[in-house]
Amino acid sequence: MSDEARILEPSVSSAYWRGAVGWVPDGSWWHPWRLPPERADRAHSDALLFPARMAAGVRVELRTDASALSLPLNYDENEEPWPLDVTVDGDLHQRIEVGLGEQVLEVGLPDGEHDVAVWLPQRGRSAVGPLGVEGASVLRPLPQRPRWTTYGSSITQCSAAAGPSETWPAIVADRLGWDLTCLGFGGQCHLDPIAEHAIAQTPADVISLCLGINIHGQGSFTGRSFAPQISGFVERVRAAHPQARLAVITPIGSPDREESPSAGGLTLVQMREAIEEVVAALNAHGAEITLIDGLSILGLDEADLLHDRLHPGPEGYRLMGERLTAALGRAAR
Repeated sequence: MSDEARILEPSVSSAYWRGAVGWVPDGSWWHPWRLPPERADRAHSDALLFPARMAAGVRVELRTDASALSLPLNYDENEEPWPLDVTVDGDLHQRIEVGLGEQVLEVGLPDGEHDVAVWLPQRGRSAVGPLGVEGASVLRPLPQRPRWTTYGSSITQCSAAAGPSETWPAIVADRLGWDLTCLGFGGQCHLDPIAEHAIAQTPADVISLCLGINIHGQGSFTGRSFAPQISGFVERVRAAHPQARLAVITPIGSPDREESPSAGGLTLVQMREAIEEVVAALNAHGAEITLIDGLSILGLDEADLLHDRLHPGPEGYRLMGERLTAALGRAAR
């Protein structure tokens, strides 16, 4: 194998680098984007573009007998550092505490041929260089598998998960053997057109949309506008991917918000009811959407798993991963 073949550069066309909607080069660095960077000037929201440049779900994965990997990484010095995970055959091999600024991360691998993944931190902005693969006689991408796009809030980005391989989307993707694109944006799941474009342009066999909690938190829509906006967004996603399995997930339990109206006048109870009505109406016209009740994923009696009474902690995200593996697995049949 040539030296050139042992260097894996990030690119949306790469069979090795997965989970980014786009990559923006900057000298010797590549910045992952989870929204289309060419549409950034049409986002009209710096608050949305900020988490879109975080690497939740972005990873490099390969089948190899390499002895070691090396990854240049430049972590934004204005961010609190978050860890990077290396998995071998789906199990956590090493969790690396990332430093600020430029660094090269070195990881030794066990003997033999293995499926290896390097998961970038799910929070903070990371730029990377090419992955170096050392001592490999075998180097190939993982086999093609069902492509899954999931859209949501911070509860989909999962900043408080123990590491990037233990977010609930990463757990579901590992257990179901799916190729993940995570469009979870902390505080920014507001049915933005740029997010809709990202979902539309990303090839997908399965799509899940976790909707409502940010709209409640910021009062984005009122009782008059909430259901129509949900309906239009979901219907256009369905039109962009007519053959994909599509699931809509309502908000998980949040005790302080169940009966408390948002600035738009909606409680979480009312929002779940409205989403259920939207899905029923679209299904009456042949949309074939699965509705997943968020309370069945994390209920009000499990509020002790919410570290701030809104966001799950590590154990909560692991439990969500287990339950959504079952629910989304059924939805994809």
